[in-house]
Amino acid sequence: MTLASFSSVSRGTSLGWLSALRAPPTVALSFVVIALVIAWSVAPGLFTGHSPVAGVPAEKLLSPSAAHWFGTDHLGRDLYTRVVYGTASSVTSALIAVVIAAVAGGLIGLLAGFLGGWVDIVLARLVDVLLAIPNFLLAVIVVTAIGFDTTNAAIATGVSAVAVFARVMRSEVIKTRQAVFVEAAFLMGGSRWHILLRHVLPNASRSVLPLAVLQFGLSILVIASLAFLGYGDPPPASDWGLLISIGKDYLKWPWLVYAPAFVTIATVLSVNRISRWLRKTD
Repeated sequence: MTLASFSSVSRGTSLGWLSALRAPPTVALSFVVIALVIAWSVAPGLFTGHSPVAGVPAEKLLSPSAAHWFGTDHLGRDLYTRVVYGTASSVTSALIAVVIAAVAGGLIGLLAGFLGGWVDIVLARLVDVLLAIPNFLLAVIVVTAIGFDTTNAAIATGVSAVAVFARVMRSEVIKTRQAVFVEAAFLMGGSRWHILLRHVLPNASRSVLPLAVLQFGLSILVIASLAFLGYGDPPPASDWGLLISIGKDYLKWPWLVYAPAFVTIATVLSVNRISRWLRKTD
């Protein structure tokens, strides 16, 4: 290969990467929203100077203004501050749920798809049982069994999503196992576990990333729903679902519901948009 042809190939590869990384405006906006949410969860004190717990009784139930962007609640606490400080709990619990679902479900799907035989039959029937139970109902059952807490709600949400990751990973492993390079690795004397970890797992896990991003948004929604029903941390915690639950008792002051609900919806929609974009650019 000549130097000119090599440079043209390199230029074409670079242009391909740039075109793949060029995101539509809606995806760019979604990344901005997620970056803001992550910044809230990492350093909430940089975005507000109010306390999320201590309020001013004389300023209770104030409407949104320049001093209080989301208004104040029934105890005079700044609602924007409580939303910002509640982000860490919502994001962390959603990450815990995604890690549990991806690791456990990925392992089940990997073993079922690669080993086959009775292992595949047993694990596939287990996945079918989990899929037969609605995710939210399964999360409620698990969190009721292990206790009412935001971390337990995250564990319950992760357990409820294991079957989805297992089904996707199993189908990808079966497809990858039939590829030519896997058959060549077997013919060259590669051990089963070496081929599984070196060839099958990296190629089969590519479809898991968009699913994990999508599940992150769904986990935020499920955990917020569990907190709304009282299965999360009790007050004065400021989980998004708990803030909506408290606000529903003060319908004359609708910003108590609208503000945390809007943040939750914007975050979930942004994550879903990023997941669809990742799936298309795979």
